[in-house]
Amino acid sequence: MLISLLRRYLRPYHRPLGLVVLLQFVGTMASLYLPSLNADIIDLGVARGDTDYIIRTGGWMLVVSLVQIACSVAAVYFGARTAMAFGRDLRSAIFGQVNRFSAREVAHFGAPSLITRNTNDVQQVQMLVLTSCTMLVAAPIMSIGGVVMALREDIGLSWLMLVSVPVLAVTLGLVIRRMVPGFRLMQTRIDTVNRVLREQITGIRVVRAFVREPYETQRFGVANADLTATALRVGRLMALIFPVVMLVLNVSSVAVLWFGAQRVDSGQIQIGALTAFLAYLMQILMAVMMATFMLMLVPRAAVCAERVAEVLDTESSVVPSTTPVTDVDGHGELELRGVSFQYPGASAPVLHDISFRATPGRTTAVIGSTGAGKTTLLSLIPRLVDPTAGQVLVDGVDVRELAPEELWRRIGLVPQKPYLFTGTVASNLRYGNPDATDDELWTALEIAQARDFVAQMSGGLDAPIAQGGTNVSGGQRQRLAIARALVRKPEIYLFDDSFSALDLGTDARLRAALRPVTAEAAVVIVAQRVSTIIDADQIIVLEDGGVVGMGRHDELLDDCPTYAEIVASQQTTGVPA
Repeated sequence: MLISLLRRYLRPYHRPLGLVVLLQFVGTMASLYLPSLNADIIDLGVARGDTDYIIRTGGWMLVVSLVQIACSVAAVYFGARTAMAFGRDLRSAIFGQVNRFSAREVAHFGAPSLITRNTNDVQQVQMLVLTSCTMLVAAPIMSIGGVVMALREDIGLSWLMLVSVPVLAVTLGLVIRRMVPGFRLMQTRIDTVNRVLREQITGIRVVRAFVREPYETQRFGVANADLTATALRVGRLMALIFPVVMLVLNVSSVAVLWFGAQRVDSGQIQIGALTAFLAYLMQILMAVMMATFMLMLVPRAAVCAERVAEVLDTESSVVPSTTPVTDVDGHGELELRGVSFQYPGASAPVLHDISFRATPGRTTAVIGSTGAGKTTLLSLIPRLVDPTAGQVLVDGVDVRELAPEELWRRIGLVPQKPYLFTGTVASNLRYGNPDATDDELWTALEIAQARDFVAQMSGGLDAPIAQGGTNVSGGQRQRLAIARALVRKPEIYLFDDSFSALDLGTDARLRAALRPVTAEAAVVIVAQRVSTIIDADQIIVLEDGGVVGMGRHDELLDDCPTYAEIVASQQTTGVPA
């Protein structure tokens, strides 16, 4: 999976990668040439007292060193740019894929896991690309070149390479093999910490209201301790790597000097050649160490690549049509024909055999007990999820055949939990229509009964809005979300329990102001309060996912026991019906 991911997203950068390989090759060859020149200075210059040769060869060494430095710096520069571009493209791909997900896929992965995959996981794969460009490319060149150059100096000591290199590689390989499961578990632990922290930050009011700080502290402590224990376990294995490398390097150096001294004494090798051989052996072992270090990054990057690829390869359950309809006659007529919906793995459908029509100029209300399927029903219209049976039609065309942009252009949705984005009042309202003027924004705010409190905010339309709209009250958030839908001027309005946080007076004024604006649009309202939908042209009563009543308020009081029970319960509890 890692190789496939790298091949897919590094393909556009084959030229910079080729340049990195070329620069690393030249720089490594220059590095391999230096010990040979140093040996010549010792054997042909110092030993003979030839100062001119020392100066001439030393100058050449300086030129070679400058070439090595220049190539190394350039290779790191282009490698870093390529790695950063790779990370940018991968994050963009994940973001785009998540944007195409339906609510089902988002719920399957979970927000904390998706955030981790698009940040930490991508960063691990990006780090692998960076270190590959700066280290992995040079390692095989250094190893092969070092062996060749060492054999040029003295074949008699070559058996030391046959011992030290495999010992170092096998020892480090065994350590890294034990680290792979730890890296896989560590990513899961990071997901857990993110999930717990996100829940606690989002639900801080609930935590404090129920005085659950000690419990939440303990819960976070458990997740944190699990991550710490896993990281320590992997860290202990990582801590073995450096001592093992130094042990092999030092023992190899002693062995070269020990056996090399005997060959120098017997005249089989000169001191300069012995020095060069030792330098080449060190370069070979360092190359093995670099390759091993890369292998240490590969397991964690492989785990992260699997998690990233899982997101990229997951197809949305809401798939756009291959031949979408872009030209539709009509002005917002909505119809559901025998619609059913069942979540994967569920024992029973959430909705079954739902049929009704909502025409322009009429208000259709949906009411029912908690869990009756009201929000799910509304989610089918803008294709947040697709029905498992039946059809949802807009202007006579199945929404699955409509081009997504054409469908969404006709719909203005106010969700059950209104969400505002970081920015200003104006930037949030212009989500409905980027080209809306300030006058249009103020008109929408006035209809939504939000003009007064926005005018009192510092900056008015330019007043700042915090992430999620946490700096305004729940009722103000709802009214701003309604204004955002009004700015869009859609043909179909979908209000998902959008008046629940409003007092009865504001609710009544808002609905009265909406009537002339929505006179030529189809309006579908999901509500809990009967007072919100009492004047609807058509009320649909849901129970256990099915329609048990349909008609106007007065008709349902006589013909639908479920609706009559809802009305009676709200009158009993003091909620006006």
